[in-house]
Amino acid sequence: MDSPPVEVPACLELDRQRGRRPEGRDRFTISEVSEYTGLTAHTLRWYERIGLMPHIDRSHTGQRRYTCRDLDWLDFVGRLRLTGMPVADMVRYAELVRQGDETFAERERLLSAHRDDVRRRIAELRSTLDVLDYKIDIYSDARRASERA
Repeated sequence: MDSPPVEVPACLELDRQRGRRPEGRDRFTISEVSEYTGLTAHTLRWYERIGLMPHIDRSHTGQRRYTCRDLDWLDFVGRLRLTGMPVADMVRYAELVRQGDETFAERERLLSAHRDDVRRRIAELRSTLDVLDYKIDIYSDARRASERA
């Protein structure tokens, strides 16, 4: 993948707050990336194999050397994972990124459709939370009533 998506300012701000990415560096080993992302080295290699990650440069000894752009991409992929995007859709998005600017419209459609799904699930969760709050209030009221008796 020659050009991962542009850096997402919110991701970068979150990264600064975490303070886990060393300043002034642009080459990271797989173990450093694993520590930073919480992903295992196995998962990082799998991401590369399935096309979710761009080609990762190697040192003269063959060790993977991730860049800040790679970490930004992994931050974005992590956010997609948190929203429940299927791996196949993430890989499709990565393929579209590799194809270049002419895929902007298709990328937008893919992300918009996923956003709609996320919004639906958030609405479902809010509704479920309302039911939980209702039930908790019933039990809380019943407990207080029994304590007064």
